[in-house]
Amino acid sequence: MEAAASASDMFDAIVMAEERFHGEGYQEGYVEGSHVGVIEGRRYGALHGAKIGSEIGYYLGFALTWQRLLHRSAEEKPSKKIKALESLIGMIQKYPYEDPTYDKLHEDLEKIRGKFKQVCSLLNIQSDFRINPERSALTF
Repeated sequence: MEAAASASDMFDAIVMAEERFHGEGYQEGYVEGSHVGVIEGRRYGALHGAKIGSEIGYYLGFALTWQRLLHRSAEEKPSKKIKALESLIGMIQKYPYEDPTYDKLHEDLEKIRGKFKQVCSLLNIQSDFRINPERSALTF
C-alpha cells in the first residue's frame, strides 16, 4: 500500500510541478515586465517632456524678444501685438510643466500653441516650429 501511495504522491508532484512552474514563471515574468515597463516609461516621459520643454522654451524666448522689440518702438498705448505677446507670456509662466499629473497639461499646451500662432499672425511671421531629431536643433 505504501508503494501505491508513494507512486500517487510522485504522480501528484509531477502534475502539480507544471502548475507550480507556471505560477512561478508568471510571477517572474510579471516582476520583470513591470521593471522594464517602468524603465521604458521613464525614458519615454523624459524624451516627451524634453520635447515639450524645448517647444515652450522656444515660445517664451520668441515672445520675450518680440515684446522687447515692440516696446522700443511702441506708441503711448499698448498695441494689440503687445497685448497678445503678454497674454502668451502669461500662459507660459502659468503652465505647470513641473507637474506631470496635471490633468489639463495637453489642453493648456494646445492653448499656448494657438496663442503662439495668433501672435505670429499679428506679427506677420510664419509659425512653423519643428524639432529636427537628426541634428538636435530647432528649425524654422
